[in-house]
Amino acid sequence: MRIIPIGLAPSLDTASCGDESGEVPKLDLPLARREFLKGTGLLFGTIAAGSVLAALAPSPVWALELKALSKAEGEGLMAMGRVLYPHKKLPDAVYALLAKDLDAKAVGDAAAATQLRAGLAALNQAAGGNFIKATAAKKLEIVKAIEGQPFFNTVRGQCVTSLYDNDMAFAVFGYPGSAWEKGGYITRGFQDLKWLPAPSAQDSPPPYFG
Repeated sequence: MRIIPIGLAPSLDTASCGDESGEVPKLDLPLARREFLKGTGLLFGTIAAGSVLAALAPSPVWALELKALSKAEGEGLMAMGRVLYPHKKLPDAVYALLAKDLDAKAVGDAAAATQLRAGLAALNQAAGGNFIKATAAKKLEIVKAIEGQPFFNTVRGQCVTSLYDNDMAFAVFGYPGSAWEKGGYITRGFQDLKWLPAPSAQDSPPPYFG
């Protein structure tokens, strides 16, 4: 089975988005066989057929290698990420990037690894054994109870970049990528967002070019 090893893929350059149309091209992710991923834990899943990413990714199956955390710990971080920043449109492959980035920080940093493992163990204990299998309401209750604690702040802070600063999220939300180096957004789809209501004529004056 061929897979997308998103944990091993090189950084994606947002400048690869189409300059004229703002269209996100097919993701140029390297393919590898499952046996080459031999980390401590392995997260994997599939991209739903018919979704935005299904048309962009070279394979419907993705996998991510963890070097410090276990598969269960990685899945726990993904589940917590969905509680903190719930997006039905974002597939698990995007939330797996949160686990990848936190796992990378835990490699060679005993304090970071200990904080993550202790925090995840506390989530499981509060859920009566398995945070991942708890109901959505119970997960929300558990995460709210630890708001402001170091573990909570670590995961929440990492979510901001891990979940939103990647080409997969850009494709789902319709973000065409950075535009400042291409002259700004006025000539690159300034008002083409499909997920916001159309602005009124009064709120859309003629562009000012100086």
